[in-house]
Amino acid sequence: MSQGATTDGVRSPAEAAAGSKEQPAGKEQRVTKQRLAVSAALDDLADFVSTQELHRILQERGTSVSLATAYRILQSLADDALVDVLRNADGEAVYRRCAVTGHHHHLLCRSCGKAVEVEAPAVEAWAARIAREHGFTAVEHTVEIYGLCPECTARQGGK
Repeated sequence: MSQGATTDGVRSPAEAAAGSKEQPAGKEQRVTKQRLAVSAALDDLADFVSTQELHRILQERGTSVSLATAYRILQSLADDALVDVLRNADGEAVYRRCAVTGHHHHLLCRSCGKAVEVEAPAVEAWAARIAREHGFTAVEHTVEIYGLCPECTARQGGK
């Protein structure tokens, strides 16, 4: 997911937006005002955000980024593993810059959208074993667990 962070795990918004030196050869991205603005907005958000929500936030900040450009930048950041992307309950792609720099999974609240990053060594071992048993190589996987966070559970009366 968010791969390519520096050894201390900290990247400046400009490094993240530009792809910095960890970028694979030939994948260097041009640093534009729009790319920096999208990157900075993602840095300020705690939870996953859709492209349309991010576009609205940028507009409220007075930043001129078209919706099409926002889509392209987010896809580019996802392709470069600088943001995590997953599908929400409506099937819409949502994005977030994660604090965890290695491979990880998420617990996601179906009600408020809260996301918790989790490592799952048992899942990793299971995926590797299943792939090996079936002769698969170069395997990738995602695991997202959906439920209700403690706050939403309490609001709904502990159901």
